[in-house]
This record gives sequence, structure tokens and C-alpha cells, in this order.
Amino acid sequence: MVYLSFVEALTGDTIFDPKMSTSPAGKFQDHYEVLGVDPRADSEKLQSAYAELARKYHPNNPETGDQEAFDAVNAAYEVLSDPAQRFAFDSIKGVDEDTNCPQFSGTEFFQSMGSDAGLRVALLCILYERRKKKPLKPGLPMRYVEAMLNADLDSLFFVLWYAKQRGWVSSDDKSNLLITVQGMDYLDSNRPSAAMVLPHIKPASIVTKAVAPANALVAALDAALASRAFNSEGPPVGTGSALTSPAGTN
Repeated sequence: MVYLSFVEALTGDTIFDPKMSTSPAGKFQDHYEVLGVDPRADSEKLQSAYAELARKYHPNNPETGDQEAFDAVNAAYEVLSDPAQRFAFDSIKGVDEDTNCPQFSGTEFFQSMGSDAGLRVALLCILYERRKKKPLKPGLPMRYVEAMLNADLDSLFFVLWYAKQRGWVSSDDKSNLLITVQGMDYLDSNRPSAAMVLPHIKPASIVTKAVAPANALVAALDAALASRAFNSEGPPVGTGSALTSPAGTN
């Protein structure tokens, strides 16, 4: 069978990848069936299924170890954990294949044009920060990107395709996503605003720091100083009827 690799799917270059739909033994394998997941499974479910099967079939497991099954599980996860490879495999398998002639969305299409720009920039921002904070481990697994961004899989795959075509994002040998020099240059030249990016990042993925208001800090300091002065010097001198001079009367 002839099919396109993820490189060809993204760039149009003619490259054949025998791993796309075959097991290490050279036989066609349904990667979803190997991992026991639904074709619409998200990255978290893929990771969970892979971890369980990898432990089960690892050659060092004396009870259920199976090298061939272990290799098949690794091959399946390698393809399905990378959005572009997964998209290419889904095309081969016929996942979400149109059974009827599609319809154009009409005015909705024109109204939505450009609405994904914020999501693209949000993707670049989280990958930029990852590379800046962890330069020795700059890649983010797809499941973390998916968990951080406020987008469905179709929207996320669409912006990933665009970012990879532009050369802003690449994948390492473990299918982790990384920002490229071109992606960093784009952000530096087109500084995004928080208002543009933050709506596309889930609140749980944004660091929140509790900062006491300045006036509260000042009030606390004044209260502490007043208490210290009172305890060390006694009650303050005043002119009201309830307060008397410290010098007694004869």
C-alpha cells in the first residue's frame, strides 16, 4: 500500500514512511486497535492506554512480556501521539471520512476567518515559555498542549498544521512539540497582548499569584508600629476630656 508520511502531509514532499500503517513485523496494523482506544480518543487517553500496555508487554515483565506486542504498541503510540502522523494515518484508515457531499457554511465561514489567530499565538506563547524556562528540555507532549489550550482537537490540529507549514513549530523524535527560531522571531516581531492570548489558555493552566494590596500592607505596618509604641511608652498624651497630662496636679 502506498501512503503519505506526516512530512508529505505537511510539506507536499514525496516521502514514504513504512511505519505509518505497519507494525515492526511488516504487517498492517490498526494503531487504534493495538492501543484499544477509539479513533476520537484524546491525548490523555492515548497516553494512559500506552502506559498500561507498555508495562504489560515490556520484555522485562516475567509474566506477560512480549517483545513483538511491545514493539507494536510503541509503533502505534509513536504515530498517534503526533498530530500530523495521526492525521495522515486517519486518512489511510478513513476516520471521519465524508459519506455525503459536504456543504459550505456560507456567511459563517467569512465571519470566522481569522478567529483562529489568537489560538495560533497562544500555542506559540506556551512553547516559547517552555523553551525559555527549560532550554534543555524544550518539547511539550501533545497531551499537555491539549490540556492547556482552550480548543477542540480539530481547531488545534488546524493551527498546528499552519504553524508547521510556516516553520514556527516542529516535533522532536518523541513527537513533542517545540517552537523554532522562526516561531520565536515571529512573536518578538509581533508582540501579542494578554487580551489576545489568555482567552485561549485554560484558567487552570495559568499561574495565579495572590498579592496583597499596597494599602493593606501599609495599614498592617501602621498598626504594628502603633501597637509597639503603645506597649513601650504607655498611652499617648492628648487634650481631650478623657486624657490628662502625664504631670499630675498638686
